[in-house]
Amino acid sequence: MPALCFFGGSFYRLLMNADELRRHTFNRAIKLLTVKARSVAELRERLLQGKHANKAVVDSVLARLEEYGYLNDERFAFSYASLRVKQRPLGRRRLERDLKLKKVAQGVAEEPLELVYAETPEEQLIDAAIEKRIRLRGKPATRVEAKKLFDHLLRQGFEFELVSDKVRALFDPSC
Repeated sequence: MPALCFFGGSFYRLLMNADELRRHTFNRAIKLLTVKARSVAELRERLLQGKHANKAVVDSVLARLEEYGYLNDERFAFSYASLRVKQRPLGRRRLERDLKLKKVAQGVAEEPLELVYAETPEEQLIDAAIEKRIRLRGKPATRVEAKKLFDHLLRQGFEFELVSDKVRALFDPSC
């Protein structure tokens, strides 16, 4: 596929046949995957942004990477979710949103999220999040402080009912 490129004040013709283009795209995909794990859609988007991007070549490279086992959205979703939960206690809704931003289909992300939350239940994670927040800011003494804790836990993706029960039990021990 001939392309005109500007180099050093003059134009020159860069000839790249289909095999060279496929090899170049494959090498670029490998480099992108060595930097960090990516979903199929994320990698497709990055490859299409490159010079000489060709949708057919990108699709063939992605198919080859999937065949070799370098690309797998389910495995990516599981490793991403389990790493995030180990780094910081997060609720399921937050991880679902994050995976959606990583362009992982909801149907694909469902089973890996089930596995992650089977290993570490959300109730255990919310207790860790509350403990960390109390360690940093102290136990809520007023309704305003309890509301701030409540909002923080909702932003972390925990379910409303679970957050409500935990904050109410922490703020009012008679419940």
